[in-house]
Amino acid sequence: MDLRCSFDDRESLAGIIKGASYSAQLSEFIDSGLSTMTSIPLDQKTSREKLLKLLATKAYRNGHFILSSGKESNHYVNCKPVSLSGDGLALLSYELLAHIEERSLAVAGLTLGADPLVSGVAMAAAQKDRSLDALIVRKEAKSHGTGDWLEGPLPPSGGLVTVLEDVVTTGGSCLMAVDKLREAGYEVGRVITIVDRQEGGETLIKEAGLELVSLFLLDEVATCAKNLEK
Repeated sequence: MDLRCSFDDRESLAGIIKGASYSAQLSEFIDSGLSTMTSIPLDQKTSREKLLKLLATKAYRNGHFILSSGKESNHYVNCKPVSLSGDGLALLSYELLAHIEERSLAVAGLTLGADPLVSGVAMAAAQKDRSLDALIVRKEAKSHGTGDWLEGPLPPSGGLVTVLEDVVTTGGSCLMAVDKLREAGYEVGRVITIVDRQEGGETLIKEAGLELVSLFLLDEVATCAKNLEK
């Protein structure tokens, strides 16, 4: 048997070995990345503390404000600078996912505040091998085409959907989302919010036959912000 090989043969062999090595490295990189992502948060207490500090520094302001409800307040909370940041959304997604009902088929929320939340939670669920789709509830029905209120992969009729909200004040936004989901034939039993402003929203939500789960109360965020200023 002639074991000699030409220059071209050696080139081809080197390419195969290099390609195999690259494939192995790529596979290792992907596995490592997924392993890291699925381990977030490594410590739930630590991640909660980090999230609270992010909200206190990036989402909370003290002063004099007119809220979307028309009420005046010394506290203003806008979670979008946190939910639209990479670190913030990663922390939020896993914290929210921990409170989703086991038999829930999807998460949904009213645009715009809930858009990154439902997307982030759906991705976090996939990284944990859980099937959970994301739905966006429009503020107005689509003016063309199907005229739909809901955007996203619709679960089977009668399926359980969990509603996500960034901030609850009066509860009006999340209740609108709940109404549209129920009209579409879905079951809704729980609303999860990042911050409850403690201004009566929980009462109205309970009157609608819903459970409200809050990651943080306004008092917690305001106290953290005050402590960080010292």
